[in-house]
Amino acid sequence: MHHPGPPRFVSTGETVQLAPRDPEPTGSYEWRIADAPPTSDSTVGSEPVTEFTPDVPGQYRIGLAAPDGDHLLTVLAFPAAYEGVDVAGGSGEAIRDRDVDRAGIDYGAGRLAGEGGPPRIRLDAEIEGTEAVVRAVATPNPDSSLAADDLAVRFVIDDRDVAAAVADGRTNPRDALTVTENPTGATIRLPTGSVPDRLRVHAVAVARDPGEDARVSVADAVSIDRVDAGGPDSFGDPTAGEAFETTRPNQPPAWTADATVYEVYVRTFADAEEGETLAAIEGRLPELAESGVDTLWLTPVLENDGKPHGYNITDFFAIADDLGDRDDYERLVETAHDNGMRVLFDLVLNHTARDHEWFRDAYRNPDSPYRDRYEWQDSGEPGTYFDWELIANLNHANLTVRRYLLDVVDEWAPLVDGFRCDMAWAVPDSFWREIRDRAKAADPDFLLLDETIPYVPRFHEGMFDVHFDATLYFQLRQIGRGAAPAESVIDAVEKRAAVGFPDHAGFLQYVENHDETRYRVECGDAAAAAAAAATFTLPGVPMVYAGQEIGQRGRRDPIAWDHAREEVRERYARLSAAHDAHSALGPAGDLERVDYRVAGGGSGERPIAADGDEVHPDDVVAFRREHGSEALVVVLNFAPGEALVAVDADHGRLNVVTGDPCVVSDAEGEERIRVDDVAIVSTEP
Repeated sequence: MHHPGPPRFVSTGETVQLAPRDPEPTGSYEWRIADAPPTSDSTVGSEPVTEFTPDVPGQYRIGLAAPDGDHLLTVLAFPAAYEGVDVAGGSGEAIRDRDVDRAGIDYGAGRLAGEGGPPRIRLDAEIEGTEAVVRAVATPNPDSSLAADDLAVRFVIDDRDVAAAVADGRTNPRDALTVTENPTGATIRLPTGSVPDRLRVHAVAVARDPGEDARVSVADAVSIDRVDAGGPDSFGDPTAGEAFETTRPNQPPAWTADATVYEVYVRTFADAEEGETLAAIEGRLPELAESGVDTLWLTPVLENDGKPHGYNITDFFAIADDLGDRDDYERLVETAHDNGMRVLFDLVLNHTARDHEWFRDAYRNPDSPYRDRYEWQDSGEPGTYFDWELIANLNHANLTVRRYLLDVVDEWAPLVDGFRCDMAWAVPDSFWREIRDRAKAADPDFLLLDETIPYVPRFHEGMFDVHFDATLYFQLRQIGRGAAPAESVIDAVEKRAAVGFPDHAGFLQYVENHDETRYRVECGDAAAAAAAAATFTLPGVPMVYAGQEIGQRGRRDPIAWDHAREEVRERYARLSAAHDAHSALGPAGDLERVDYRVAGGGSGERPIAADGDEVHPDDVVAFRREHGSEALVVVLNFAPGEALVAVDADHGRLNVVTGDPCVVSDAEGEERIRVDDVAIVSTEP
């Protein structure tokens, strides 16, 4: 089906890319404005992949005449509250279209658009008798002065499902629904008889501060699917026997709630001869599984230009010869599954290597049939980012490119459990939405993990499940260097909601990866231990970069397995076990601040942690995690010396990480938690 996908919620002046799905490169596609606000002068382009920019607020309907028929797409445009400000409040376009000098991206970026920031929304659906009911809970931004009942909710039923219902002879769901507002959001109801095989409902929350333009949330969605069509009973009830299933498409897969990701830089992970690397990695999987790893991210395994990182790909359908062959890769994945581990494929869709056959033919050849498959600069060089001279950016407005890359997705998705999406910010939003729907249709538990730095809240709107949290990464580095207090880790986590991420968004928490200096090299062993503990105890998905768990100091050097620091390995094993055993430490657990005091800390200038054993109050942070009937207090200490910390909460005496007592009394009889790097104690929920 060539329909361009779900409805879009945008600001006036924001450009939306429109593209037919599952395209036929030689097919005919024509766009039109089918409906628009009376004062709008917006137009749409004539190319199969085109752009649309709403000029006034209101509802637009964009038409697409395609080989499989005519389609309509709803676009809701709101006043441009985010015009000209940081991308934290908008889409990824501002990242992709930044200045031609291709300046690097600030890890700590993600500023708010003015005061207050966007609200959040969550949708849930259920069947009540003969009605389908969708409830929206709208939540003000944490920094907003607005209350929940100050927010408005805008619902849109998916155009694809409206067309399906009408084609089935059902009442148009938009005509059948009723909307009721309530203090926390709004509810829609519609008869189950108007529900086609699938009904997707999308919605946003809208905040309007006095004198300000509207601030719009990341959209959420629910899906109501028929599992039994039913039919008239003996009394003539046409809805008798109907059965439905409701799902939340933007909810991360349930298995990510207790996942631990382990990144393998494939060419230095195992000592192996040419062509035997994948087999050597496979041989280490049982050991990894025993350590608590349950999700394996392998850096690219496809044919490339010979650079060891593998991101400059020359053949998107072939395993790199120096690693092994297709059978080796499939055996590795099968062995991982046999050991209870999932596998993430590193998906590269922004570019090819310059050694790719397309580019070799197209370079400096304007008549090449491959020429328009790439972006080009006025200089005649290909489009690229930063100083990456060995790659060339693909032209995602070319239907042949999109068709090719969708075939790449279809080739590898059935073998693995998810994609780690390289340079996700550099690929158009419309394409990620299509890839997500394509992968999830085959496997609803398939994971989409985006590498987008800084993170973009709108990327949780029908694109990705879990997001790289470079903001937390950056803050942990600042703490380890002595440039920020330990308590700022909580600020970093709270920033997720402040910039507009919904509460159900997932985050990958890490302190190092193949692109970064090892944390312990920059910040010292003590800070590295506490930073690792932060990734396992704050709300998110912890990630370990191979070698991190044994004290490795080289970023991409061969892993020194024979020289592993056993005390470091044991520390990681304990952290992983504690994370898995306590749901309060998982992504769903609430995070709360607690009052705490550090004994013996000086009040003067804070020493760099690696310079001595003195513990400064800024080296320590305590917080509370709670989920269901479980509540825990976590204390992290980034200093080399032992910290004694009094927490204003009744708590247990055992450190659940080690199983040992960790509470002592000071000279005044006050109980203090003794902390080397991390202590976790139980408390009352």
